[in-house]
Amino acid sequence: MKKQQVIVFLPAYNEEESIGDVIESIPRHFHHQVEVKVLVIDDGSRDHTVNVARKAGADYIVSFEKNRGLGAAVRAGLKESYERGADIAVMIDADGEYPSYQIPDLLAPIFKGEADYTMGSRFLGTIKGMKLHRRLGNYCFTFIQSLLLRRWIYDGQSGMRAFTRQALEHAEIVHDYNYAQVLTLNLVRKGFRVKEVPIQYQVRSTGESFITFKGYLSSVIPAIWKEVKRPVQKINIDGNAHQLNNMDTYKIKGNHAEIVFFEERNY
Repeated sequence: MKKQQVIVFLPAYNEEESIGDVIESIPRHFHHQVEVKVLVIDDGSRDHTVNVARKAGADYIVSFEKNRGLGAAVRAGLKESYERGADIAVMIDADGEYPSYQIPDLLAPIFKGEADYTMGSRFLGTIKGMKLHRRLGNYCFTFIQSLLLRRWIYDGQSGMRAFTRQALEHAEIVHDYNYAQVLTLNLVRKGFRVKEVPIQYQVRSTGESFITFKGYLSSVIPAIWKEVKRPVQKINIDGNAHQLNNMDTYKIKGNHAEIVFFEERNY
């Protein structure tokens, strides 16, 4: 049976201190029917992000000549993953805030045929150490997103997400500053099934986020309005395209996943 190719892509801007550890911690062998590759979208970094990523084992690196913004980097990650033949793509930040060892958790609803688009939810998992202003900002913009979707979302700003091939093909991001709200609005309005997965949040220990509350107000709110107002076409979705028969469970020990598979046998 042909293996499903999962491409894990990391948007990165000046993340030389953390990106190597993130790449090395990405699970590569958690199912015998899954092949994992790593793609780095270098958003015009001025440090040694590219060299560190290459040494850590990145399979593909795409570099912008100058910084274009997180939304543009994620858009490129979706496009590159699709064009490189990904059956499923996973997005994770290069700063180490999101638990790469939980990538199998994020993929499980897709492999079970329950979702087409998954998001790692810090608010369903753990948010210990998240600064108060970030927490309040998350609550505010997630609430707006929930109202527009007419369904409850717990963590609309999560930087850890997974996409089926159809979701990759049809996902659209209408601006370059950020992607979080407009991407979910776009996919859900097109009929893709979204599911949140609890994750263990880790406070950023290196670098600095360039996403600000002021930037959200000036850039993201207009983008949300633009996305909501423009017409979209419902997609005929194959909900079972990525199902795996033996994707059952695994155990987490510390920051590592111990995979335990239960083969289906007839006795």
